[in-house]
Amino acid sequence: MAEISTIARPYAVAAFNLGKEQKALAKWSEMLGFAAAVASDAQMQVYIQDPKVVSSELQDTFLKVCDDKLNEHGQNLIKVLVEYNRMAILPAIAIAFEELKALDEGTLDAQIIAAAKPSAAAVKDLVKRLEVKFGKKIEANVSVDSELIGGIKIIVGDTVIDASVKGQLQNLAYSLSA
Repeated sequence: MAEISTIARPYAVAAFNLGKEQKALAKWSEMLGFAAAVASDAQMQVYIQDPKVVSSELQDTFLKVCDDKLNEHGQNLIKVLVEYNRMAILPAIAIAFEELKALDEGTLDAQIIAAAKPSAAAVKDLVKRLEVKFGKKIEANVSVDSELIGGIKIIVGDTVIDASVKGQLQNLAYSLSA
């Protein structure tokens, strides 16, 4: 079976292209975020996965829940997803859309995980270095994970920079076992 992100990407690209063409990327971001939140709700997930629920019922119910939060194009996306039994990937579509939007706007999201809370100056310096490395504006999300023992781990898109003590120990253990 194909990866969810592989299935979701064409829908996200289509929504992104339409949003860009209509100069409505913010509206699409809002619509997809809301629809993904509805689809992620535990009760809605049970309803979506219930084989007894016919697609027309699912479509009507979902669109009623979303009410006026979706424009005509957003409603059409929901109709297509229901028709092809792909409502479960709606959150992945929203994530892929946001990645495309950020890339288009020239920003990248970076997850900075440190063993101890870094100072604001250290984070600012690190963000500047990441912006030089990736050539894009970096939006940093800083978190603390004491399991790293020491050091820092940075995730930017598909790139992982692991300069943590835990990562170094894992690499050492792997190289010794080979």
